[in-house]
Amino acid sequence: HEQPKVIEETLKSKINGNKAIIKEITLSQEELENITKIHMVACGTSYHAALVGKYIIEQELRIPVEVEVASEFRYKNPIISKTDLVILISQSGETADTLAGLREAKKSGAKAIGIINVMGSTISREADGTIYTNAGLEIGVASTKAFVSQLIALYILTLYLGEKKGILGTEKRENIIKNLNKLPNIVEKILEKENEIKEKSLIFDGAISSVFIGRNINVPIAYEGALKLKEISYIHAEGYQAGELKHGPIALISEKCPLVAIATSGDTYDKVKSNIEEVKARGGKILTIATEGDTEISKISEEVIYLPAVGELFSPVINVIPLQILSYYTAVNRGLDVDKPRNLAKSVTVE
Repeated sequence: HEQPKVIEETLKSKINGNKAIIKEITLSQEELENITKIHMVACGTSYHAALVGKYIIEQELRIPVEVEVASEFRYKNPIISKTDLVILISQSGETADTLAGLREAKKSGAKAIGIINVMGSTISREADGTIYTNAGLEIGVASTKAFVSQLIALYILTLYLGEKKGILGTEKRENIIKNLNKLPNIVEKILEKENEIKEKSLIFDGAISSVFIGRNINVPIAYEGALKLKEISYIHAEGYQAGELKHGPIALISEKCPLVAIATSGDTYDKVKSNIEEVKARGGKILTIATEGDTEISKISEEVIYLPAVGELFSPVINVIPLQILSYYTAVNRGLDVDKPRNLAKSVTVE
Protein backbone atom coordinates (compact mmCIF):
# COMPACT_ATOMS: atom_id res chain seq x y z
CA HIS A 1 0.00 0.00 0.00
CA GLU A 2 3.04 2.29 0.22
CA GLN A 3 3.83 1.73 -3.45
CA PRO A 4 2.16 4.85 -4.92
CA LYS A 5 4.11 7.00 -2.44
CA VAL A 6 7.35 5.10 -3.16
CA ILE A 7 6.97 5.72 -6.92
CA GLU A 8 6.22 9.39 -6.29
CA GLU A 9 9.21 9.84 -3.94
CA THR A 10 11.64 8.10 -6.30
CA LEU A 11 10.48 10.29 -9.22
CA LYS A 12 10.45 13.49 -7.17
CA SER A 13 14.02 12.96 -6.01
CA LYS A 14 15.43 12.24 -9.49
CA ILE A 15 13.37 14.19 -12.07
CA ASN A 16 13.75 17.91 -12.63
CA GLY A 17 11.70 19.30 -15.52
CA ASN A 18 12.46 17.12 -18.52
CA LYS A 19 15.73 15.72 -17.14
CA ALA A 20 16.81 12.93 -14.84
CA ILE A 21 19.21 14.25 -12.21
CA ILE A 22 21.39 11.63 -10.51
CA LYS A 23 23.96 13.55 -8.47
CA GLU A 24 25.44 10.36 -7.01
CA ILE A 25 26.76 9.23 -10.42
CA THR A 26 30.34 10.44 -10.69
CA LEU A 27 31.03 9.41 -14.30
CA SER A 28 32.24 12.16 -16.64
CA GLN A 29 30.36 13.17 -19.80
CA GLU A 30 33.10 11.45 -21.86
CA GLU A 31 32.83 8.21 -19.88
CA LEU A 32 29.05 8.19 -20.32
CA GLU A 33 29.35 8.88 -24.07
CA ASN A 34 31.83 6.00 -24.44
CA ILE A 35 29.49 3.34 -23.00
CA THR A 36 28.81 0.78 -25.74
CA LYS A 37 27.39 -2.11 -23.71
CA ILE A 38 25.66 -2.64 -20.36
CA HIS A 39 25.76 -5.63 -18.00
CA MET A 40 23.14 -5.93 -15.26
CA VAL A 41 23.96 -8.15 -12.30
CA ALA A 42 21.44 -9.12 -9.63
CA CYS A 43 19.77 -11.96 -7.69
CA GLY A 44 16.15 -13.04 -7.12
CA THR A 45 13.54 -10.31 -7.47
CA SER A 46 16.25 -7.76 -8.38
CA TYR A 47 17.21 -10.04 -11.30
CA HIS A 48 13.63 -9.78 -12.58
CA ALA A 49 13.84 -5.98 -12.33
CA ALA A 50 17.07 -6.16 -14.36
CA LEU A 51 15.31 -8.17 -17.11
CA VAL A 52 12.68 -5.42 -17.37
CA GLY A 53 15.52 -2.86 -17.43
CA LYS A 54 17.16 -4.68 -20.34
CA TYR A 55 13.95 -4.33 -22.36
CA ILE A 56 13.55 -0.62 -21.52
CA ILE A 57 17.16 0.31 -22.33
CA GLU A 58 17.42 -1.76 -25.51
CA GLN A 59 14.09 -0.45 -26.83
CA GLU A 60 14.66 3.21 -25.99
CA LEU A 61 18.45 3.59 -26.31
CA ARG A 62 19.40 0.66 -28.60
CA ILE A 63 22.37 -0.16 -26.34
CA PRO A 64 22.92 -3.92 -25.94
CA VAL A 65 22.29 -5.18 -22.39
CA GLU A 66 23.28 -8.51 -20.86
CA VAL A 67 21.56 -9.60 -17.65
CA GLU A 68 23.36 -12.04 -15.36
CA VAL A 69 22.46 -13.82 -12.15
CA ALA A 70 25.15 -12.55 -9.77
CA SER A 71 26.11 -16.00 -8.47
CA GLU A 72 26.90 -17.06 -12.07
CA PHE A 73 28.44 -13.80 -13.29
CA ARG A 74 31.32 -13.85 -10.84
CA TYR A 75 32.44 -17.38 -11.72
CA LYS A 76 32.08 -17.34 -15.51
CA ASN A 77 35.10 -15.12 -16.24
CA PRO A 78 32.82 -12.51 -17.86
CA ILE A 79 33.91 -10.60 -20.95
CA ILE A 80 33.93 -6.98 -19.78
CA SER A 81 35.63 -4.08 -21.55
CA LYS A 82 36.54 -0.63 -20.25
CA THR A 83 33.70 0.94 -22.25
CA ASP A 84 31.12 -1.31 -20.59
CA LEU A 85 28.82 -0.15 -17.79
CA VAL A 86 27.96 -2.68 -15.09
CA ILE A 87 24.74 -2.07 -13.13
CA LEU A 88 24.39 -3.85 -9.80
CA ILE A 89 20.83 -4.13 -8.47
CA SER A 90 20.38 -5.01 -4.80
CA GLN A 91 17.74 -3.91 -2.28
CA SER A 92 20.18 -4.13 0.66
CA GLY A 93 23.38 -3.20 -1.16
CA GLU A 94 25.03 -6.05 0.74
CA THR A 95 24.09 -9.11 -1.37
CA ALA A 96 27.30 -11.18 -1.34
CA ASP A 97 27.22 -12.41 -4.95
CA THR A 98 26.22 -8.99 -6.34
CA LEU A 99 29.02 -7.34 -4.37
CA ALA A 100 31.47 -9.89 -5.81
CA GLY A 101 30.14 -9.01 -9.28
CA LEU A 102 30.89 -5.34 -8.62
CA ARG A 103 34.49 -6.18 -7.67
CA GLU A 104 34.83 -8.35 -10.79
CA ALA A 105 33.68 -5.41 -12.93
CA LYS A 106 36.07 -2.95 -11.28
CA LYS A 107 38.94 -5.40 -11.76
CA SER A 108 38.22 -5.35 -15.51
CA GLY A 109 38.34 -1.54 -15.59
CA ALA A 110 34.61 -1.09 -16.28
CA LYS A 111 32.47 1.55 -14.62
CA ALA A 112 29.82 0.38 -12.16
CA ILE A 113 26.55 1.86 -10.87
CA GLY A 114 24.41 0.48 -8.05
CA ILE A 115 20.61 0.57 -7.83
CA ILE A 116 20.25 0.28 -4.08
CA ASN A 117 17.65 0.94 -1.40
CA VAL A 118 19.90 1.16 1.68
CA MET A 119 22.08 4.28 1.91
CA GLY A 120 25.70 3.80 2.92
CA SER A 121 25.71 0.10 2.00
CA THR A 122 28.88 -1.60 0.71
CA ILE A 123 27.84 -1.59 -2.97
CA SER A 124 26.92 2.10 -2.82
CA ARG A 125 30.32 2.90 -1.29
CA GLU A 126 32.35 0.92 -3.83
CA ALA A 127 30.42 1.75 -7.06
CA ASP A 128 31.06 4.77 -9.32
CA GLY A 129 27.59 6.00 -8.51
CA THR A 130 24.32 4.93 -6.97
CA ILE A 131 20.66 5.41 -7.74
CA TYR A 132 18.87 5.23 -4.40
CA THR A 133 15.36 3.86 -4.74
CA ASN A 134 13.76 5.73 -1.81
CA ALA A 135 11.55 2.75 -0.95
CA GLY A 136 12.12 3.08 2.80
CA LEU A 137 12.39 0.13 5.16
CA GLU A 138 10.85 -3.06 3.79
CA ILE A 139 10.07 -5.38 6.70
CA GLY A 140 8.74 -8.43 4.85
CA VAL A 141 11.28 -10.85 3.39
CA ALA A 142 9.49 -11.01 0.01
CA SER A 143 10.29 -7.83 -1.92
CA THR A 144 7.31 -5.79 -3.17
CA LYS A 145 7.72 -2.01 -2.93
CA ALA A 146 11.52 -2.34 -3.36
CA PHE A 147 10.93 -4.18 -6.67
CA VAL A 148 8.61 -1.45 -7.99
CA SER A 149 11.07 1.25 -6.95
CA GLN A 150 13.88 -0.63 -8.78
CA LEU A 151 11.76 -0.53 -11.95
CA ILE A 152 11.24 3.23 -11.55
CA ALA A 153 15.01 3.67 -11.02
CA LEU A 154 15.64 1.83 -14.31
CA TYR A 155 13.31 4.19 -16.22
CA ILE A 156 15.16 7.11 -14.63
CA LEU A 157 18.56 5.63 -15.57
CA THR A 158 17.30 5.24 -19.16
CA LEU A 159 16.31 8.92 -19.23
CA TYR A 160 19.68 9.91 -17.74
CA LEU A 161 21.78 7.90 -20.21
CA GLY A 162 19.52 8.88 -23.11
CA GLU A 163 20.09 12.58 -22.46
CA LYS A 164 23.82 12.32 -21.67
CA LYS A 165 24.48 10.24 -24.79
CA GLY A 166 22.25 12.45 -26.98
CA ILE A 167 19.91 9.55 -27.85
CA LEU A 168 16.65 10.78 -26.29
CA GLY A 169 15.46 14.21 -27.38
CA THR A 170 13.45 16.59 -25.18
CA GLU A 171 10.08 15.51 -26.56
CA LYS A 172 10.77 11.81 -26.02
CA ARG A 173 12.01 12.40 -22.45
CA GLU A 174 8.96 14.55 -21.65
CA ASN A 175 6.65 11.80 -22.90
CA ILE A 176 8.34 9.16 -20.72
CA ILE A 177 8.24 11.45 -17.67
CA LYS A 178 4.55 12.25 -18.29
CA ASN A 179 3.75 8.51 -18.29
CA LEU A 180 5.85 7.85 -15.19
CA ASN A 181 4.06 10.64 -13.31
CA LYS A 182 0.70 8.96 -14.01
CA LEU A 183 1.78 5.70 -12.32
CA PRO A 184 1.19 6.58 -8.62
CA ASN A 185 -2.53 7.30 -9.26
CA ILE A 186 -2.93 4.20 -11.42
CA VAL A 187 -1.32 1.98 -8.76
CA GLU A 188 -3.63 3.59 -6.18
CA LYS A 189 -6.65 2.57 -8.31
CA ILE A 190 -5.38 -1.03 -8.50
CA LEU A 191 -4.94 -1.16 -4.72
CA GLU A 192 -8.61 -0.14 -4.42
CA LYS A 193 -9.44 -3.46 -6.12
CA GLU A 194 -7.86 -5.39 -3.25
CA ASN A 195 -11.06 -7.18 -2.18
CA GLU A 196 -11.80 -8.22 -5.75
CA ILE A 197 -8.25 -9.58 -6.17
CA LYS A 198 -8.57 -11.35 -2.81
CA GLU A 199 -11.58 -13.25 -4.18
CA LYS A 200 -9.64 -14.21 -7.32
CA SER A 201 -6.91 -15.76 -5.14
CA LEU A 202 -9.32 -18.65 -4.46
CA ILE A 203 -8.26 -20.04 -7.85
CA PHE A 204 -5.22 -21.40 -5.99
CA ASP A 205 -7.35 -23.36 -3.49
CA GLY A 206 -6.15 -26.96 -3.72
CA ALA A 207 -3.42 -26.01 -6.21
CA ILE A 208 -0.08 -27.81 -5.99
CA SER A 209 1.55 -25.86 -8.82
CA SER A 210 0.94 -22.94 -11.17
CA VAL A 211 2.26 -21.65 -14.50
CA PHE A 212 2.63 -17.89 -15.12
CA ILE A 213 3.03 -16.58 -18.68
CA GLY A 214 3.81 -13.23 -20.31
CA ARG A 215 5.49 -11.86 -23.42
CA ASN A 216 8.05 -9.15 -24.19
CA ILE A 217 8.52 -6.72 -21.30
CA ASN A 218 6.09 -8.75 -19.15
CA VAL A 219 8.02 -12.04 -19.26
CA PRO A 220 10.01 -10.94 -16.16
CA ILE A 221 6.69 -10.05 -14.47
CA ALA A 222 5.53 -13.64 -15.06
CA TYR A 223 8.79 -14.78 -13.41
CA GLU A 224 8.24 -12.38 -10.52
CA GLY A 225 4.59 -13.41 -10.04
CA ALA A 226 5.66 -17.06 -9.86
CA LEU A 227 8.48 -16.26 -7.43
CA LYS A 228 6.15 -14.35 -5.10
CA LEU A 229 3.62 -17.21 -5.08
CA LYS A 230 6.21 -19.85 -4.17
CA GLU A 231 8.04 -17.59 -1.69
CA ILE A 232 5.09 -16.87 0.54
CA SER A 233 2.39 -19.48 -0.21
CA TYR A 234 4.74 -22.46 -0.81
CA ILE A 235 2.85 -23.42 -3.97
CA HIS A 236 5.29 -24.47 -6.69
CA ALA A 237 5.11 -21.96 -9.56
CA GLU A 238 7.10 -21.25 -12.69
CA GLY A 239 7.14 -18.25 -15.02
CA TYR A 240 7.54 -18.76 -18.76
CA GLN A 241 7.58 -16.87 -22.02
CA ALA A 242 4.03 -17.49 -23.31
CA GLY A 243 5.40 -18.86 -26.59
CA GLU A 244 7.16 -21.63 -24.64
CA LEU A 245 3.88 -23.01 -23.28
CA LYS A 246 3.62 -25.67 -25.98
CA HIS A 247 7.26 -26.69 -25.45
CA GLY A 248 6.57 -28.50 -22.19
CA PRO A 249 4.74 -26.43 -19.51
CA ILE A 250 1.27 -27.07 -20.98
CA ALA A 251 1.67 -30.71 -19.84
CA LEU A 252 1.37 -29.46 -16.24
CA ILE A 253 -2.02 -27.77 -16.71
CA SER A 254 -4.75 -29.44 -14.66
CA GLU A 255 -7.36 -28.72 -11.96
CA LYS A 256 -4.46 -28.46 -9.50
CA CYS A 257 -2.21 -26.35 -11.73
CA PRO A 258 -3.92 -23.10 -12.83
CA LEU A 259 -2.53 -20.79 -15.49
CA VAL A 260 -1.92 -17.09 -14.71
CA ALA A 261 -1.62 -15.08 -17.93
CA ILE A 262 -0.52 -11.46 -18.37
CA ALA A 263 -2.56 -10.29 -21.36
CA THR A 264 -2.70 -6.52 -21.03
CA SER A 265 -2.83 -4.51 -24.27
CA GLY A 266 0.34 -4.46 -26.34
CA ASP A 267 2.01 -5.71 -29.51
CA THR A 268 1.74 -9.39 -28.55
CA TYR A 269 -1.78 -9.36 -27.04
CA ASP A 270 -3.22 -11.64 -29.76
CA LYS A 271 -0.41 -14.15 -29.23
CA VAL A 272 -1.04 -14.37 -25.47
CA LYS A 273 -4.79 -14.67 -26.13
CA SER A 274 -4.04 -17.62 -28.41
CA ASN A 275 -1.97 -19.26 -25.63
CA ILE A 276 -4.91 -18.83 -23.21
CA GLU A 277 -7.24 -20.46 -25.74
CA GLU A 278 -4.91 -23.46 -25.93
CA VAL A 279 -5.14 -23.94 -22.17
CA LYS A 280 -8.94 -23.46 -22.17
CA ALA A 281 -9.26 -26.15 -24.87
CA ARG A 282 -7.50 -28.54 -22.49
CA GLY A 283 -9.84 -27.75 -19.59
CA GLY A 284 -7.34 -25.69 -17.58
CA LYS A 285 -8.21 -23.14 -14.89
CA ILE A 286 -7.16 -19.65 -15.99
CA LEU A 287 -6.68 -16.28 -14.30
CA THR A 288 -5.82 -13.41 -16.64
CA ILE A 289 -4.48 -9.90 -16.02
CA ALA A 290 -6.13 -7.78 -18.73
CA THR A 291 -6.78 -4.17 -19.69
CA GLU A 292 -10.05 -2.42 -18.82
CA GLY A 293 -12.36 -2.41 -21.82
CA ASP A 294 -11.17 -5.81 -23.09
CA THR A 295 -14.42 -7.63 -23.91
CA GLU A 296 -12.81 -10.74 -25.40
CA ILE A 297 -10.74 -12.16 -22.57
CA SER A 298 -13.65 -13.04 -20.23
CA LYS A 299 -14.95 -15.46 -22.90
CA ILE A 300 -11.85 -17.64 -22.56
CA SER A 301 -10.58 -16.98 -19.02
CA GLU A 302 -12.32 -18.25 -15.88
CA GLU A 303 -11.17 -15.26 -13.83
CA VAL A 304 -10.02 -11.81 -15.01
CA ILE A 305 -8.42 -8.89 -13.15
CA TYR A 306 -8.88 -5.71 -15.19
CA LEU A 307 -6.28 -2.94 -14.92
CA PRO A 308 -6.24 0.65 -16.22
CA ALA A 309 -4.65 1.09 -19.65
CA VAL A 310 -1.02 2.22 -19.81
CA GLY A 311 1.60 2.16 -22.57
CA GLU A 312 3.26 -1.26 -22.88
CA LEU A 313 6.63 0.20 -21.84
CA PHE A 314 5.18 1.07 -18.40
CA SER A 315 2.95 -1.99 -17.95
CA PRO A 316 5.33 -4.00 -15.70
CA VAL A 317 4.86 -1.48 -12.87
CA ILE A 318 1.10 -1.98 -12.80
CA ASN A 319 0.93 -5.65 -13.83
CA VAL A 320 3.04 -6.81 -10.89
CA ILE A 321 0.72 -5.24 -8.27
CA PRO A 322 -2.21 -7.70 -8.58
CA LEU A 323 0.27 -10.60 -8.68
CA GLN A 324 1.73 -9.43 -5.34
CA ILE A 325 -1.76 -9.15 -3.83
CA LEU A 326 -2.76 -12.59 -5.18
CA SER A 327 0.28 -14.19 -3.55
CA TYR A 328 -0.40 -12.39 -0.29
CA TYR A 329 -4.00 -13.60 -0.01
CA THR A 330 -3.12 -17.10 -1.19
CA ALA A 331 -0.67 -17.30 1.72
CA VAL A 332 -3.23 -15.81 4.15
CA ASN A 333 -5.86 -18.33 2.95
CA ARG A 334 -3.37 -21.08 3.80
CA GLY A 335 -2.72 -19.64 7.28
CA LEU A 336 0.92 -18.72 6.58
CA ASP A 337 3.16 -15.92 7.90
CA VAL A 338 3.61 -13.71 4.84
CA ASP A 339 6.34 -11.56 6.42
CA LYS A 340 8.61 -14.43 7.41
CA PRO A 341 8.56 -17.22 4.82
CA ARG A 342 10.39 -20.35 5.92
CA ASN A 343 14.07 -20.78 5.03
CA LEU A 344 14.42 -17.25 3.59
CA ALA A 345 16.35 -14.16 4.71
CA LYS A 346 15.80 -10.53 3.72
CA SER A 347 19.41 -10.01 2.72
CA VAL A 348 21.62 -12.84 1.45
CA THR A 349 25.02 -11.75 2.74
CA VAL A 350 26.74 -15.14 2.50
CA GLU A 351 27.52 -17.13 -0.64
